[in-house]
Amino acid sequence: MMKRTITLAAVAGAAVLAAQFPASASSSTAPLRLRAGLTLEIPNSWRVYRTADRVQVVTGACARPGRGYFQPKCDSFWVMGPKTLKIGAEGFGPYDPTQGPYYPASDVQRCPTDPKYGQVLGKAIVVGYRNVGVAHKAHYRVWPGRCVSYSNGGQKSTFNQREWYLPQSKILVVDQWATPGLATILKNAVWDD
Repeated sequence: MMKRTITLAAVAGAAVLAAQFPASASSSTAPLRLRAGLTLEIPNSWRVYRTADRVQVVTGACARPGRGYFQPKCDSFWVMGPKTLKIGAEGFGPYDPTQGPYYPASDVQRCPTDPKYGQVLGKAIVVGYRNVGVAHKAHYRVWPGRCVSYSNGGQKSTFNQREWYLPQSKILVVDQWATPGLATILKNAVWDD
C-alpha cells in the first residue's frame, strides 16, 4: 500500500501536524486516526489541526484555523479527549452531557457565525444515542444556540450544537456548523478493537 505524507501547518501557536495517511480506496477521502482506536474517513479537502487533547477538523471557510474552541467564522467540528473534558462544562467543571452542553467558559462566548454577537445555549432538544462505528454507542444531544446582541440580548440568529459523547473512550465530537455528512462519517467509523 502506497503512503503519502500531508503536512498541515496550524496557525497562531498550534502544533504543526505531520500525519501519515495511507492511500485510501477512494482518492477523495483519507483516514483520520483519533484516540482509543477510532478512525474516521474524511474528505481530503478537510484540514486537520491537533493541539494537545483536541482535534479541529476544518470543513470549509475558516478565518483562523487552529486557534481554539469558540473561534467564530470557522466551519469545523472538534474531537475532544479526556483532559479537555475535565474542564468542558460551563464554569470549567467536568463535562457531563446530562448536565449541559460542552461549554468550557464562564462568560458569554462569541457566536460561531458572527463575532459581533454572543452565544447562548438552551436545553437539549434531542436526547438519545447514535452509533459511532459498530458496537459503539454515543450519547447524542442537540443543544439549540442563539446568537444575541451583547448590548440588549436581542436574538440575531440561531444554530444547533450537536454532540456525540463516547464515555468509555472519553471522546466527544462537537459540531456547531451542521457539518454535512458528519453523522454518516461517525456512523461508519472504524475501531481498532
